[in-house]
Amino acid sequence: MKAWVIDRIGPLDSSRTLLRATDLPVPEPGPGEILLQVAVCGVCHTEIDEIEGRTAPPRLPVVPGHQAVGRIAALGSGVAEFALGDRVGVAWIFSACGECEFCRSGRENLCFAFCATGRDVDGGYAQYMTVPAAFAFRIPEGFTDAEAAPLLCAGAIGYRSLNLSGLKNGQPLGLTGFGASAHLVLMMARHRFPDSEVYVFARHPEERAFALQLGAVWAGDTADIAPAPLAAIIDTTPAWKPVVAALANLAPGGRLVVNAIRKAPDDRACLAELDYARHLWMEREIKSVANVARSDVAGFLALAAEMGIRPETEEYPFEDADRALLDLKQRRIRGAKVLRVT
Repeated sequence: MKAWVIDRIGPLDSSRTLLRATDLPVPEPGPGEILLQVAVCGVCHTEIDEIEGRTAPPRLPVVPGHQAVGRIAALGSGVAEFALGDRVGVAWIFSACGECEFCRSGRENLCFAFCATGRDVDGGYAQYMTVPAAFAFRIPEGFTDAEAAPLLCAGAIGYRSLNLSGLKNGQPLGLTGFGASAHLVLMMARHRFPDSEVYVFARHPEERAFALQLGAVWAGDTADIAPAPLAAIIDTTPAWKPVVAALANLAPGGRLVVNAIRKAPDDRACLAELDYARHLWMEREIKSVANVARSDVAGFLALAAEMGIRPETEEYPFEDADRALLDLKQRRIRGAKVLRVT
């Protein structure tokens, strides 16, 4: 089968190719697993974090990709909940131990044995992949494969972020960064909290214009001060400076939710600008988002079907995986990027 692999770590730029096209054997599903023929796979900033070493894979080479959608091509022994030909998706959570305190309490995203698709095991930048059946998700009817792919990561992590924000209807929400996840959060927020105004902070004018088209009441730069203090802000950027700026926009008792698997060290020095009275006092909070649980993926897929969400997507041919990642890094974004695999 055709696949892309990460086989070395380094900075991603236009002068080098850090994904390698290769042919691999089609994997065989083990007990309790399914074999997925991948139709599409979403492109995520986490792949850039893997390539550049911020969340490096434990082994190389590895097939990246954790927003895979396709049809079941084979069933391992003991799989009864799916049939051949069923359309399913695979998310960032590939497996967890199922026995620890976190797994038993529904917080499997915090499990110390958490296994990530496309980082700890081979993922969806390939024509086929395997996954435990218990960690595969039925794709609701009504979504195309390309529309469904970003729901599995950008949507699910956005769903978790919005839940962790503690937002109540009528309270204003801020979104810092406006890529694949944030544009889905804006749609969710308008549905779940119809009386809450949404304010967007983004570096690029095109992203700000897109946010206004989707219903934001205001859009400014990441360093701007919003017209009103915000009850909650969700940050989806890879940098530190927007975190400091977001804290200055929080109302007393407000919560900043940082939705990033890692932050780049480039602008870490700006943390010295933190002023306790301005940024943290009055019971302002900072909370990180770690991975997703299966309940986040299932919950968001159901909500997306109920809402009739149609994510904005930009499709790339499978052979253009490098270009898709570079476009993502360079913030050439309108919605979610998706690789057409088969």
